[in-house]
Amino acid sequence: MKNRQPDISDEDLSLWNNELKTVQKTKQPEEPPSAPLYINEITPTIKYQNIPNIYRLNYLRTGDLSALDGQSAKRAKQCEYKVEGVLDLHGKTESIAYEEVFNFIKQSYLQNKRCVLIITGKGLSQNDDEDIFSQKGKLKERTPVWLNSEQLRPLILGFIHPLERLGGSGALYIILRKKR
Repeated sequence: MKNRQPDISDEDLSLWNNELKTVQKTKQPEEPPSAPLYINEITPTIKYQNIPNIYRLNYLRTGDLSALDGQSAKRAKQCEYKVEGVLDLHGKTESIAYEEVFNFIKQSYLQNKRCVLIITGKGLSQNDDEDIFSQKGKLKERTPVWLNSEQLRPLILGFIHPLERLGGSGALYIILRKKR
């Protein structure tokens, strides 16, 4: 196939050439910027106090499966849902664990996973009678609070401590909402 020129009249060609004479090249920086420019993602903030009560989700406690229908709640209590993702928090600091929990739940929801497991661990057991008031299992205590955050709570139907074979009281068996 030959390269074919479009049929342009002489008048159109002269008009085009006259327009091209007024076009000026824009100035370009001589050097590229030393560091890439990052623009933070802008997310709207919603004040939780201003949301009518009808739209607020109740605070989920471990073992609360009231958002599930009877048959689904029974299946969840028996750990019959297939675990589609596991996050192990052993050895993580609280700040790193928070980020990982947030990203894990968000990604699991976006991937249409129905059931995931977060292994928090049971905390260090100490035999010192003097230290009976010290906190044990900080991640075990904090993870349910994180799951109830404004960003994650709408994605979760409920969570329980699973059967011993899945981690018992050192894990959370989480049922996610279906992505719509």
